[in-house]
Amino acid sequence: MKKLNTLDWVAVVLLVIGGLNWGLVGVFNLDVVAAIFGTMSTISRVIYVLVGLSAIELLVNVGKLKS
Repeated sequence: MKKLNTLDWVAVVLLVIGGLNWGLVGVFNLDVVAAIFGTMSTISRVIYVLVGLSAIELLVNVGKLKS
């Protein structure tokens, strides 16, 4: 199994945070990112974009995680 590089680990952490946030949105209607940084503030939008880019990065590199 290939080792994950730093970018992969950052992507994994961001996806876990994003996944937990979406779980809280679904179960409790609580968006933690919006609660901390403001609804659709610049910083919360940056966080959402980074989570999305992390998903793309891991999707592109899924072969590394599989092998």
